[in-house]
Amino acid sequence: MNVILFDEDEARKNLLPLTFTRAVCDIRIGILTIKEKWNLWLNTQCGCSTEDYLAHKYPVKEDDNSLYINASVCPDEIFVKTLSAILPGQKFMHQNKLIAYCGSQDNIAGAEQIEYTRALVTVNNVWEIFQKNHEALIADFELLTANKISEPLSNTVTVIGNPALIFLEEGAKAEACILNTHSGPIYLAKDSEIMEGSAIRGPFSLGEHSTIKLNTKIYGATTVGPYCKVGGEVNNSVIFGYTNKGHDGFLGNSVLGEWCNLGADTNNSNLKNNYGNVKLFNYNFDKPIDTGLQFCGLIMGDHSKSGINTMFNTGTVVGVGANIFGGGFPPTHIPSFSWGGEKGFEEYKLEKLFETAHKVYERRGITLDKQDKEILQKVFSLTQKYRDESL
Repeated sequence: MNVILFDEDEARKNLLPLTFTRAVCDIRIGILTIKEKWNLWLNTQCGCSTEDYLAHKYPVKEDDNSLYINASVCPDEIFVKTLSAILPGQKFMHQNKLIAYCGSQDNIAGAEQIEYTRALVTVNNVWEIFQKNHEALIADFELLTANKISEPLSNTVTVIGNPALIFLEEGAKAEACILNTHSGPIYLAKDSEIMEGSAIRGPFSLGEHSTIKLNTKIYGATTVGPYCKVGGEVNNSVIFGYTNKGHDGFLGNSVLGEWCNLGADTNNSNLKNNYGNVKLFNYNFDKPIDTGLQFCGLIMGDHSKSGINTMFNTGTVVGVGANIFGGGFPPTHIPSFSWGGEKGFEEYKLEKLFETAHKVYERRGITLDKQDKEILQKVFSLTQKYRDESL
């Protein structure tokens, strides 16, 4: 069956700034992105229905018997089995939201409605990415390691807990470090490395070609995507990929997009001094909203960067392509394409960002192409109002 993961409008807006530059299905939670999970569970290559300006990045084929799945829903065994019985002209609802539909997109409104009452892992807000990462990591670990044998673990590694909950893909390396599986599994993807002196508590995953640097401290549930370098102290955070936090400094209860860089000794607060609930800027409401969480740190969109000794306050949202530096705490909402810090910001010109991005991409053997530029140009336009209000 032709499977299409569709962006539900409210969830997509709640997941900004991360979804300014990607479809919801490319959100990483656990080890895999949501799309990668569905591809494995259904043994297919899912299409994606998203915003028009992103559509050319996501080729999609639609027909009268396509299976549409809400991209904010993570698959599990029971839901996948239930979907296998869906008929054309039927739709599944879960907590008043459309989660799946079979047939022509034009006929969704008149489809036979079936309530799906079992629990699902859904990603409808940015903070849920780290909040639900523990459950997602364990599910992905089981999916990726089933009926597979791990590469051998070096005898220089100290294991606390069950060694069977540590899995190394081909080329993965770990030497003279401490791996603790009491709270969950540890997964090292192809050609990843944990350097000496590091202490890791699961659940934890390290993406392909990513490196945990010397003497790093990581608490679960933490995900480091592909082609990243991470050092310092990290707690319950998700780093999508191609992003560096290479030096000392604390990152906690946070989500970083792709192509970000945190300068040496960048720190974020994840707990208010009064221990109250953290509010986080929400693009759906254009104002901070109560997350209901006591611990909530930094949300950073793609291509954003911080200088050395940058301090982010509890519940800070940084847009796409921002550059933050200087002493003191910057605002808790930093609009996309902003340049500055606590003393004020100016607009970060697109051409300057492109110059930097070209260099960053080249270091990874990738080209910043016309498609990438067009998406960033569109995001620049979409976010102009936030800079007008605050710069």
